Parts: sequence; C-alpha cells; structure tokens
Amino acid sequence: MFKSTVTLVALLLSATILFAQKGVQFPEMPCESLDNQTVVIPTDTKDKLTIVGMAYSKKAESALKSWYTPMYDKFILKRGIFDAMYDVNFFFVPMYTGTKKMAFEISMKKMRESNRKDLYPYLLFYKGGLEPYVEVLNMKEKNLPYLFVIDQEGKVVYYAKGLYTEKKMEDLEEVLDSFIED
Repeated sequence: MFKSTVTLVALLLSATILFAQKGVQFPEMPCESLDNQTVVIPTDTKDKLTIVGMAYSKKAESALKSWYTPMYDKFILKRGIFDAMYDVNFFFVPMYTGTKKMAFEISMKKMRESNRKDLYPYLLFYKGGLEPYVEVLNMKEKNLPYLFVIDQEGKVVYYAKGLYTEKKMEDLEEVLDSFIED
C-alpha cells in the first residue's frame, strides 16, 4: 500500500512539473528578425496560434534543430494530408543571455550571410535576461530546447522539452486540432 501511494505521489508530482506551464501567460519576449524587424511574442502574434521553440545554450540549440524539419514540413510546406488545415505562427528563438549577449550580432550576421532566406520568417533572436522565462515557463534545464504553443490570448496551451519525437508532434497536433474543432 505504501509503495503504491509513493508511486502515485511521484507520478502526480512529475505530471505537475510537466504541465506547470500550461495555462500560464507567456511572458512578453521582444525578439529581432533577420530582416531587422522587432517581433514581440505574444503581443505581435495574437492573430493565430503560435508555436515557439526556444533554446538558451549551444547544446539546446543543437537539439532544437531536431524540430526544425518536421515542423517546417508540416506547418510551412504542409506536406501531410491534413496539414493544410494548420494556420499557425511558427518561430525558433535562440536566446542570447548573460555573457552570450556579445555573440548576438555575430550570430545574426552569420545567419544573414548563409543566404538561407527561407529561414528568415521563422527565426527570431532574443537578447536579454532569462527571467521570467526560466521561472514562469519552467525552462530550468539549460541544455534542453523548449517548445510552446501559445493561444491568441497569449496563454501556453502546450509544452514540450528535449529532442523532437513523433509522440510529441502527435500531442502538439492534438492540441492544435482542439482549436480547429472549436
């Protein structure tokens, strides 16, 4: 009896940690696009659901790249049978904080020189502090990327962290589908 109670409590605590972000207001995040425009998430993205992938370390940035091709194929190229029904904002945001702020301009310059203009609309760069993102969005593991779906009111309706998996994509689609059906 004691062992099953401990297991249940541990399961509930891990579920609370995993879903702690759901329903919270996404903190305003002023970002810069590769064409020198300022985009403030979620203020400037309230026209539709917004998917935001974020990373604040080199290791997390590398892991965030695992999401790029499947997300681009589904939400931009719309390669799947039902993908045309998804109309979302979609951004990847490398975060330059602390001592990494100095690398902000260099990284943007390198990206511009890469001539990957197809990426311009989907890459935003953030330079600033980590608070309130780490605390409010529970982004405490710096070597992991984080993915959020934000509704039109700026509230988090889906959260994932780590490398891309098909299961995470299915969960994300389920959340998006619930908004389409409404």
